[in-house]
Amino acid sequence: MKSIFASLAALACLTGSALAQDDQDLIARGAYIARLGDCVACHSAPGGTPYAGGRAIVSDLGTIFSTNITPDPKNGIGAYTESQFSDAVRHGTRADGAHLYPAMPYPSYGKISDEDMRALYAYFMKGVQPVDQASPRTDLGFPFNQRWGMIFWNAVFSSSTTFSADDKASDMVNRGAYLVEGLGHCGSCHTERGFGMQEKAYNASSDAFLAGGELNGWPVPSLRAKGETGPGITGWNEQDIVDYLAEGRNRFAAVGGEMKDVIAHSSSYMNEQDLRAIAVYLKTLPPAASEKTKPASASTDTASRLAAAKNLTLGERVYIDNCGACHFVDGKGGAKIFPELDGASVVTGKSPVGLITTILAGAATPSTPKGPSVNLMPGFANRLSNEEVAALATFVRGAWTNDAGVVSDKEVGEIRAHLADGASH
Repeated sequence: MKSIFASLAALACLTGSALAQDDQDLIARGAYIARLGDCVACHSAPGGTPYAGGRAIVSDLGTIFSTNITPDPKNGIGAYTESQFSDAVRHGTRADGAHLYPAMPYPSYGKISDEDMRALYAYFMKGVQPVDQASPRTDLGFPFNQRWGMIFWNAVFSSSTTFSADDKASDMVNRGAYLVEGLGHCGSCHTERGFGMQEKAYNASSDAFLAGGELNGWPVPSLRAKGETGPGITGWNEQDIVDYLAEGRNRFAAVGGEMKDVIAHSSSYMNEQDLRAIAVYLKTLPPAASEKTKPASASTDTASRLAAAKNLTLGERVYIDNCGACHFVDGKGGAKIFPELDGASVVTGKSPVGLITTILAGAATPSTPKGPSVNLMPGFANRLSNEEVAALATFVRGAWTNDAGVVSDKEVGEIRAHLADGASH
């Protein structure tokens, strides 16, 4: 009899261990899915505790503060059931029935599978430490403070539907589509917004999907990458895309603006297979309308003029004195060190805000597991006047094969004042 009880006890221990391991595996999978969804970037205030909320998200409607999504039962989501958690993530409906604003990308998260949602719930309930911290209250002006109005927005604009694989596409393409359209919510930034501030498309059935636009004045490039040559990502191969997502840099470009958070907190943690799947999928999307460019011969003309260093304009002189050592007279820079300026989206975008901001404030690539070194560009706000920065930006936007508009002293002054105001807070 004792041997039977001993055997049952041993079996119980083994079963308990197996269940514990299954639980750990589910939590680990959920942690990875949270990385894919870049949850920590929005739900963590600068310098704050991860997932404790409080990050200010500036929108045309006003400032929206992210919520605490730790399992704290009072200020977080500790009292949420799995069904309530799923409704919040996929449909933008809180446990109390109130509606979230689409700063939370639930129109994209609606594509998350049941299996991934279950793992995500397990991670946030069992793999994240609860933080007893209330987030600042979002208080938009009327009528946007009436959250019930989101019922109508959702009915017209939301596309919270599950992901549908393309039977004609490979497993890798479908995996890439699932990540880009769903968890990665790439369209939140890279798809132009309509009059209701909705994304104009949520999948590749529309040419508007991932065709680029602007975000807080910064140009956002198209991610429609099919092709082997051409401006922007159409001239990148699959490995270039993988490198950029994993390291924040490749042989053409270096990350800047809002995308730095995506690289630092999300894509740099993706496994090789998922990075490759995203690249393969993006290379299936026919490119958006090409940006206006000059003939290729214009690149040589600019390089020759700078190399001769005779009768240079103010912008050309400023470039030679401050930029030429790293980006060179041909604007090609150095692979994975100094990004190209010839054809760069931050240079050629309709808005010069990103370029001016980078010149004034400088830039730095994030340190990632596969690209730990930080490439730093100094800011020139203390060295160059508004006139000099405007002349430099105008030159770069029209040099080589670039063909973008001029920049005024006034534009530079406004951005300089904005940066100074931000630094004082």
